[in-house]
Amino acid sequence: MKSARSPGDPRVISTGPGTLASPDQLARGLGWFSIGLGMLELFGAHRVARTLGLEGSEWMIRACGAREIGSGVACLSVNPAPGVAARIAGDALDIATLAVAAQQDDPRRGNAQLALLAVLGITVLDVICHQGLTARHARQPGPGRDYRDRSGFPKGLAHARNAQV
Repeated sequence: MKSARSPGDPRVISTGPGTLASPDQLARGLGWFSIGLGMLELFGAHRVARTLGLEGSEWMIRACGAREIGSGVACLSVNPAPGVAARIAGDALDIATLAVAAQQDDPRRGNAQLALLAVLGITVLDVICHQGLTARHARQPGPGRDYRDRSGFPKGLAHARNAQV
């Protein structure tokens, strides 16, 4: 397949790494997953509730869907760490809910147990992603920048005091 480049375009000598590091790429993938899952929970709450044996809790499933969409959008932002942290908090709520559903005397309890196992696996990914984002985007140790000698005036404070308005 031939590329659509003009004759005057610069030639690509070698390709380098993408602009997003692994934790950022994982956060992006988790964000899209979260949006998709949130849409399922929001618009298919009745079916999800029936599958997990949580009939009557459709309102809670819809609320979890809205939360998933919100944290997914935050994961797609420039700073995905708060979105991933929100996913971890949401995972804790999901684990608590599914743990109760998995212990009920219901023939669909196996579905809740399987969903609980899936959420636990995703939680591990969320924690790994958050640790990677924190390590990658952390400030370097040492003193911060010192701006005490700056006035904010391009020609200095003395010139600004003598300026004619």
